[in-house]
Amino acid sequence: MFSRYKKPGEAGKAAKPSAKAGLKPVEDAPKTSPVEDAPKPSLRRPAQVAANAAPQDKERKRKERLAEIKIELHRSLLDNLNLGALDSATEADLRAEISAIASEALEERNIVLNREDRTTLTQELYDEVRGLGPLEPLLKDDTVNDILVNGPHQVFVERAGKLELTDTTFKDEKHLLRIIDKIVSAVGRRVDESNPYVDARLQDGSRFNAMVGPIAVDGSLVSIRKFKKDKLGIDDLVRFGAFSEEMAAYLQAAVACRLNVIVSGGTGSGKTTTLNALSSFIDNSERILTIEDTAELQLQQIHVGRMESRPPNVEGKGEVSPRDCLKNALRMRPDRIIVGETRGEEVIDMLQAMNTGHDGSMTTIHANNPRDGISRLENMVAMAGLEMPLKAVRSQIASAVNLLVQASRLQDGSRRMTSITEITGMEGDVISMQEIFRFQRVGLTPDNKIIGHFTGTGVRSNFSERFRLWGYDLPPSIYEPIAAE
Repeated sequence: MFSRYKKPGEAGKAAKPSAKAGLKPVEDAPKTSPVEDAPKPSLRRPAQVAANAAPQDKERKRKERLAEIKIELHRSLLDNLNLGALDSATEADLRAEISAIASEALEERNIVLNREDRTTLTQELYDEVRGLGPLEPLLKDDTVNDILVNGPHQVFVERAGKLELTDTTFKDEKHLLRIIDKIVSAVGRRVDESNPYVDARLQDGSRFNAMVGPIAVDGSLVSIRKFKKDKLGIDDLVRFGAFSEEMAAYLQAAVACRLNVIVSGGTGSGKTTTLNALSSFIDNSERILTIEDTAELQLQQIHVGRMESRPPNVEGKGEVSPRDCLKNALRMRPDRIIVGETRGEEVIDMLQAMNTGHDGSMTTIHANNPRDGISRLENMVAMAGLEMPLKAVRSQIASAVNLLVQASRLQDGSRRMTSITEITGMEGDVISMQEIFRFQRVGLTPDNKIIGHFTGTGVRSNFSERFRLWGYDLPPSIYEPIAAE
């Protein structure tokens, strides 16, 4: 088993000369167990309680000791490894080198580990040197969608739409800050007291955001939205129950016939996934330009130009905003422009692009329902500083946007396309809209899973004639309401 750590002052008095790092050799460890060290149970308390607690206490101490050993050996690695040569080293060579240095360090300290713990220790040391330390196993776990760090001792993940606490921890705040600095320095950013927050992208494309002290009160805050390596198509989303086959046929016609589409929804509702899936209906002959804060879109077409905005540097210079990218994109002969997310003054340029020959453009916005989405567009136009009458703004929106697709994350963690709504024009000072499809909730199962179904509203699409002229003659039956079973 593990040898025991002692404080440096105690180690000098009791340890043998070989235990320089404050480690007491295994053979000198007292033959006691956590059960014997625990307080004696009273006569009124069943002895079984203490017996049950002992394995948990033993496992906790085992993990603590393994963590302490890892930190000691990590220091040895930093002293012994040629850090400048790591970039050119292969994974196999680096693992062999780390294993050799770790074995030598364990032998010097008279620490004995079983094979499983030694393998775990070598893997964790490799993650510290080459990867992102404790976060590395979570990044490799395909069931994890989001990683949320609330200080060094609390790490949450999202699986299947639900948050859960993990047993992953960092040694202390310094350890967490070192991992954050490793991430941001790789993309030429910095984070410190003068610049306490940062938005970056990991090597695999995952979106990374961090906030450090003094803004983060109880320890640095980190959120990682993992990048999906396998792009989900329309067929996949239909199979997962995100929307129905009738809705998929309608959306295929809408995108292929170059309707301007806005995908609205809350955080984590699947807006980008939906936008990716819709983009699969764009013809390969079209030139597409994408504009994002953090590149997440995975378009499969041949002719795609990708742009990414850039925040200002420490001196407040060098910023390239989404609006700057959008203005330049208009001069680059695009057939379609796709903006990853519209959240500010770039909305006016987006609406103008949709109105001036770039039909079929798409973007996402944050909104709880289609009507709120229109209000958000009006507010963002106001943020651009243009003093336009409200009626003129609404007229611009009504002529630019054809379709609003609402994505929602429901209370059971499932993601559904809850509404597809067309904008049909203006009625007086109000934008007129008609809902074509919706998700009809019926109830809840005993385990709190939502029961519901997708249905048409009975309203025929305002673009049916356009669909027919483009070769997408959808049958009227797809718009018919479906009764609950």
